[in-house]
Amino acid sequence: MNADARQVPPLFSETIRGDDAPGTGAATGPLKPILKWAGGKRWLVPELSRIWKEHAHRRLVEPMCGGLAVTLGLMPQRALLNDVNSHLVNFYRWVKAGLRFGLPMRNESTMYYEHRRRFNELIRQGKADTSEAAQLFYYLNRTGYNGLCRFNRRGEFNVPFGRYKRINYEPDLAPYQQAFANWEFRVGDFASVPLEPGDFVYADPPYDVEFTQYAKDGFSWDDQVRLVEWLAAHRGPVVLSNQATSRIVSLYERFGFQLRFLEAPRMISCNGDRTRALEVLALKGV
Repeated sequence: MNADARQVPPLFSETIRGDDAPGTGAATGPLKPILKWAGGKRWLVPELSRIWKEHAHRRLVEPMCGGLAVTLGLMPQRALLNDVNSHLVNFYRWVKAGLRFGLPMRNESTMYYEHRRRFNELIRQGKADTSEAAQLFYYLNRTGYNGLCRFNRRGEFNVPFGRYKRINYEPDLAPYQQAFANWEFRVGDFASVPLEPGDFVYADPPYDVEFTQYAKDGFSWDDQVRLVEWLAAHRGPVVLSNQATSRIVSLYERFGFQLRFLEAPRMISCNGDRTRALEVLALKGV
């Protein structure tokens, strides 16, 4: 191994060359999310920015970071970003470490299913934390149906081909590497996130509706309650977003959160009802 090679962060089994080392400064402006992500909150960033500007000196913590639309929109100097999806976090960690794409990427069903087969093979072999797995995850996310991230009970990715007319694959992740320089990525249940008293926490749990599996385990009503209990105990500022179902609103009120209601840019259903869905922001200490 060359002297300029360095060990990548914990949980990785490969090395990155020295000329791929992460940058030292934060990017100067917001970035678009790298990944397609169902339920992404990019539309909510202007509202959250008005809240965040009074707390921008704090560390931003997202216990369910997903597609990073909010963190990339707010661009904090420091961030702790957690998700239960280990494949997602593996991708972000490799981007931070200087991920370069050597994988062929085309909008073709044959290539898609071959790359999906290889990705699941890496999972079975215990190599889901490698650079190859990170590249495959990006390709599958951009090319698969509707940006879904779905796994079967064996932990295998099973999203079908997306059939898009055109896909733009990002050739250069350097701006994201620079932005990630002072951001920490971790995997685990939200309650395992080590909060500091002054942290600004933004949480966006899966909606309290029937939804497709995001990871091997779903997110139950008990998890919704457990999340609110955990956030209510935090001494710093908290913003929580969710679909404004009656029991979600009741739960957030019961724990003393201040509520704001917003019209989301999606419709309640696709069967003729054109009513805008209602989103709730639950606030504490902001």
